[in-house]
Amino acid sequence: MPSLPPTFNDGYAYTERVGPRGVGVGVLAYLAGRYGHSTPGEWLARLGRGEVVLDGVTAQGTETLRAGQTLVWHRPPWPEDAVPLHFAVLHEDAEVLAVSKPSGLPTVPAGGFLNHTLLTLVRRQWPQASPLHRLGRGTSGLVLFSRTAQAGAALSRDWREGRITKTYRALAQGVARQDSYQITTPIGPVPHPQLGEVHAASADGKPSRSTARVLQRRSDSTLFEVDIHTGRPHQIRIHLASIGHPLVGDPLYGAGGLPLAELPGLPGDGGYLLHAHRLGFVHPVTGQQMTLEAPAPDELTLDEE
Repeated sequence: MPSLPPTFNDGYAYTERVGPRGVGVGVLAYLAGRYGHSTPGEWLARLGRGEVVLDGVTAQGTETLRAGQTLVWHRPPWPEDAVPLHFAVLHEDAEVLAVSKPSGLPTVPAGGFLNHTLLTLVRRQWPQASPLHRLGRGTSGLVLFSRTAQAGAALSRDWREGRITKTYRALAQGVARQDSYQITTPIGPVPHPQLGEVHAASADGKPSRSTARVLQRRSDSTLFEVDIHTGRPHQIRIHLASIGHPLVGDPLYGAGGLPLAELPGLPGDGGYLLHAHRLGFVHPVTGQQMTLEAPAPDELTLDEE
C-alpha cells in the first residue's frame, strides 16, 4: 500500500501541571528553559499568537508560575511526513492484539509525528488498545497491544520481570566468524558532537544482554537471529555493532557500538534491516502459552542455496 503525501494533522494541546522546578519562574523563561527544541524567540512568537494558556487564560509570558497551575501549548496543525500507513493483524482476542508494523511507521507520537503513527491507526479500530512496547521507526515487525486494563497490567508485569521472550532478525555488515554470540556490552548515554548525547556502548552504562545466532552468512553480510534479554534503547543495533557487525545501512552506529562521528543522515533515518520476528508470552486471562510471529521482509529471509 503506498504512503500518503504529507498532510496536516489537527494540532495538539501539550498540557502539563507546574511542578517545583517552575515555581517563581516566568512563563517565557520556563518554556524556553524546559523545552530546548525551540528558541526563546520562537516561544515569544507563540505567546504573541495566543497559543499558550495558563489556567484557562491566554498567557503573555511575563506571568510568574505557581505550583499546581496548568500550562497548555496549543500547537497548531502541522504537516507530517509521508510514511507507510498500514499494518497487518497477527492475533486478536478480547484482551490482546498483535500487529505487524512496516519499517518507516513510528509506533507512537514523537518527533513531529502525531497522526502518522501505528497507535493512531490501531485506535481507529480498537480505541482502548495500548502498546506494551515500542519499535524504532526503522524497525519492522510485531507490536503487542493490550485491550483491557487487566491484560495491560499483567503483561506489563511479565515484561518487567523478564517472562516475555523477544526474537529479532537483523542483517549486519561483515561475515561472522562464530555461530553464536553472548553479548553483554553495557549501554548508556555518551556525548556526541552533533547530537549532544546518544545511547551507545558505554563502560558506565546499564547491564545489557543479547544472544545472537547466525542464520546465514552471505558474501559480505550476516543474517542474525537475536534474542534480547534486556530492553535498552537501540540494544540490537548497539550490541551487534559492539562485536564488529553494525547493521547494514545503519545511519548512527559503527563498529564498537559507538555513534559515528560524521552521520550520513539524521539519527532517526531508516535504511537498516531490523525486524521484530517472534514474541512469546503467557496469555493474561487464559494462561495459555502464546508464540506469535510476524513474517520477515524478503531481505531477512534465508536465501535459497
